[in-house]
Amino acid sequence: MKKIVLLLFLFIGLNVFSQTKNELLEHYEAYYKEMRMQGDINGVIGALTHLNVLSPSKERKDTLAFVYMNNNQHVQALNTIGIEKSEADSDLAVQVKAVSLKSLNQPKRALEHFEILYKRNPSAYLAYELADLKIQVGDNTGASTNIDYGITNATDDMKYAFYERQQPYEVPLKAAFYHLKALVTYNNDKAKIDEAIALIDEALKLDSNFNLASLSKQALQSRKENPEGGN
Repeated sequence: MKKIVLLLFLFIGLNVFSQTKNELLEHYEAYYKEMRMQGDINGVIGALTHLNVLSPSKERKDTLAFVYMNNNQHVQALNTIGIEKSEADSDLAVQVKAVSLKSLNQPKRALEHFEILYKRNPSAYLAYELADLKIQVGDNTGASTNIDYGITNATDDMKYAFYERQQPYEVPLKAAFYHLKALVTYNNDKAKIDEAIALIDEALKLDSNFNLASLSKQALQSRKENPEGGN
């Protein structure tokens, strides 16, 4: 008799827990929708975190990491999904790892994930990210391949944002590629400084307000006029 009573209480307890869990899931799903509608990022993060605790799912984890990334919380994004390279990752997860690692100044690790994205769906934008990162790690040959692809495939409506000034600005993506090509040209052969400057001029023809290109041109001209002071 005692065993029957114990089993009955256990059954009732499990049933109550199941109902409570379902109610909590419904609550946080509704809360998540409301926070999204209001544009409350902290609320969205809180709702997704609770949903992942109550009913873990890879899709929810990827979404939570993406929200962190978009909010410039890159450490939290990577803590959510890790940094390991995996072909089984969703496009969203790979994007989060690539962008967050780049933002945290980890170019070698970021490259691995950008390469996966590029292999899955090549684009001029991804080619730019790859070229930029490869220049940072000293792979000028690999960067040249991505730059050539980008110049060929970048259309006039494609823009790229830069943030080195207090006020961010956009330039034509093709101009950004010409700037990178100038850097690679100079990195490969310091004697080709005039060719590098000419490439920056091509970038400035596309957008005369391309501040980073102007700064690079000034630096190259300074080295040309004062070779002993250059590297």
